[in-house]
This record gives sequence, C-alpha cells and structure tokens, in this order.
Amino acid sequence: MLGYAAICGFMYVTQRDLLYFPQFTRVAPEQADFELAGAPVAEPGSPQATLRGWRLNPDRRHALLYFGGNAEAVHHNRETFREWFPDHTVYLLAYRGYGASDGTPSEKALVADALALHDFVATRHETVDVVGRSLGSGVAAQLAARRPVRRLALVTPFDSLAAVARAHYPWLPVDMLMHDRFDSARHLGGYSGEVLVVQAGNDEVIPAAHTLRLIEALPRSPQVVTLDDARHNGFDARPEYRHALRGFVAPPGGHDSTR
Repeated sequence: MLGYAAICGFMYVTQRDLLYFPQFTRVAPEQADFELAGAPVAEPGSPQATLRGWRLNPDRRHALLYFGGNAEAVHHNRETFREWFPDHTVYLLAYRGYGASDGTPSEKALVADALALHDFVATRHETVDVVGRSLGSGVAAQLAARRPVRRLALVTPFDSLAAVARAHYPWLPVDMLMHDRFDSARHLGGYSGEVLVVQAGNDEVIPAAHTLRLIEALPRSPQVVTLDDARHNGFDARPEYRHALRGFVAPPGGHDSTR
C-alpha cells in the first residue's frame, strides 16, 4: 500500500515532465522570426513570457495557426507548410518553454498563449484557420471555443487527455492526480464551425475510441479522414494527409492574393 501511494505521489509530482517534452525542441531565440512580448500571466505565480515563432508566406489575407504535439519542434514544418498553404500566412508559435519561447508549459499557459496569438493575428488578416495536432488539438479546441475561427482541423485528436490517461494507466486514480486535462469534447460542445478530424488508423497513443467520442460530442458532424495503417506519428509525407488539410482550409473564392 505504501508503495502504491509512493507511485501515485511520484506521478503527481512529475506528471508535467511526462506530458511535455520541450527539451527536444529548443533553439536559440535569434532563430525565430517573430515574437509576442509580455504574454499574459496564465496562472498565479507564473511570470510573463516572451513567445517566439515563425511566420511563413507573409502578407496573405488569410492566416493559419498551427499547434503541434507534445514533443514537436514546429519549426521543422517551415518548408512543408510554406508549400502546402501558399494562400495563408502560417504562424508556427512555439509553446512556452518550447523552441525559442520563454517560460514553462501547462494547460493554462498553452491556451493563454494560443489566445494571445489569435488576438495578434486577427487584426492583421481577414480570416483565421486553425490546425492542432495531438496535444495541439487540445489547445486548438479551446481556442476555437473562445475566438472566431473559420475552420478547425484536428489531427490525431482526443476527447480529453484525462480520459486517454485513464486508458493507458487504469491502475492509477487519474482523476485525482491530473492537473492538465485538455477536455476537448467539453470545450467544443457548443462549437458550430466546420471541423476536420484526421485520425491515424493504427494510433497507438490515442485509442480510436477517444477520437470517436470527440466526434460524437461535436454539435455539427465533422469531415473525417482516416489514414489507414498510420500510427500516431510518421504520416506527414502521405499525400492524403496533405490533400485533406489543403482542401479543408482552402480560402473562399480560390487562390488568394497578397495585400
């Protein structure tokens, strides 16, 4: 019994180290090409942070915000997304503590940063589309619930991170231990915009049932694309993935022009 309590205590204290992996994404601040200084305080005791990222195809009328996975170095998408989304200015913001950004990640911090980015972008573009992948789908869901988003694409998403954790750790009292829950199904329960869900056919990280529960929770039936035989990672070069995202966020009226 004492051993079990010790394991629960360890998981409680180290849970964010098991969820966020910024150490695999860090780069020097000067490598980024835009920044948001003085990002809002996300929770008591957390300092303001300077967020940094990369802006592709500047001066387009339409914007696309991309939120990556828990160990994803979003700057690695620069060349790919510049080609995939020529009609959008694409913003790749590094989460707090990731890439070139300051701070420490948490659910409240990541969502606060997403809202700050949207508010920065919305004054510069006519529309804002959002793509969130894996952990980033939880960030994107909360952003779409709170800000105007033209289209929302969720890649390998889940109903809630707590539910996924319960599936992986059925022997732990997850509901008592977990700080960052990313309850996408609840946040999107009132979202009426267009949604694309891209799911991996053999996803070993997000069980299929948790993507299905998210789909069922949406008030409006989403477009669903299943990448057969794909695992949670490693499908970026598949043409059906590229076509699904490009087609979904294509701007109204066809080819965009710069300002």
